[in-house]
Amino acid sequence: MIASNMNRMKIFRRKSLVFFLMIVLAATVTAQNKKGDVAVSEKKVEKKKKKKRKKVKLPNIDLSHWKVTIPEGKGKGGAISVEPPEILDYANNETLKPFMYNDSTSGALVFYAYPSNATTANTKYSRSELREQMVPGDNNTNWTFADGGTLKAKIAMDDVTRDKNGKYHKVIILQIHGRLTNEQRDLIGQKDNNAPPILKIYWQNGKIRVKTKELVNPGVSSKGILYKEAWKDDKGRNFEEEVGFGRFTVEVKVSDGKMVVSLNKNEFFVYDGPSIKRWGVFENYFKAGNYFQSRDEGAFAKVKFYELSVTH
Repeated sequence: MIASNMNRMKIFRRKSLVFFLMIVLAATVTAQNKKGDVAVSEKKVEKKKKKKRKKVKLPNIDLSHWKVTIPEGKGKGGAISVEPPEILDYANNETLKPFMYNDSTSGALVFYAYPSNATTANTKYSRSELREQMVPGDNNTNWTFADGGTLKAKIAMDDVTRDKNGKYHKVIILQIHGRLTNEQRDLIGQKDNNAPPILKIYWQNGKIRVKTKELVNPGVSSKGILYKEAWKDDKGRNFEEEVGFGRFTVEVKVSDGKMVVSLNKNEFFVYDGPSIKRWGVFENYFKAGNYFQSRDEGAFAKVKFYELSVTH
C-alpha cells in the first residue's frame, strides 16, 4: 500500500514538472514573439519615416543668375526686386514668401501674382517674375542673338482665375526682352534702356501661345529701328497640344538671325525672317515666372516651375 502511494506521488511530481516546463517554454516563446513583433513594428515605423522624408522635394533651379520682381512696392515703377545673393535665401525672406515659395510635395518653385498697384515702369500689369542677370546683381551685361542662348523650363499652371466670360486669365510665363545699350538710348533720346520684348510665351486657356515682334517697315534705318514704334506684334501662334494644368516643357533657342521655340520636344516654331535677322541690333535677357495679364478685381494666378536653366 505504501509502495503504491509512493508510485502515485512520483507520477504526480513528474506530470507537475512536465506541466511547469511547458508553461515556462510557452512564456519564453510568447516573449520572443512579442520582441519580434516590436522589432518588426519599429522597422515599419522607420520605413514610414524614410518614405515621408523622400516626399520632400525641391525645384531644380539655380537662382544665382536671376533677380525677381514681385507685386509689392510703391506704385507704378516701384515694384520690389530682389537680386543675388539675397534671392538665394528666398525661402526665409518675409517679403518674397507670399509671391515666391517652394511646393515641397511636387518639387516646384511657385510664383504668385495678382493685380496690385506695384508694377514696373513700362506696364500696367503686376508680376512675380525672374529676370536673367549674366553677371549677378548687374543689369548692364546682356547678350545678343549673335552670342546665342538656350532656355529650358518645365512648368505647370497651378491655379488661375477666370474673367467675366468664363475664360481663364492670360499669363506670360516666359519672355526674351530687348534692351538698348547706353549709346543707343542716348542716340534716340530715351530716358531708359527699355526695348520691346522679341518673345512672349503665354499660358492661355490651357494652351501655349507664342508671340513675337516684327518690323512695321522692313526697310527702316539703323537708327529708326531702335524706336519702339518701329515694331509691332505678330498675329501669334498656338501649339496644337493642350497642356491644361499638367506639366509641360518649353525650350527656346536663339542664334544669329534665328529663334526656335518648342513644346515638349514635339512641336516647333521657327522664326528666321527679316525682322528676326535685324533684331540682332539689340541686347537681350530671358525672363521666367508669372507676368499676370489682368487687372480684374480678385484675379490671380499661380505658376509652378520645376526646372529652369539657361546657357550661352
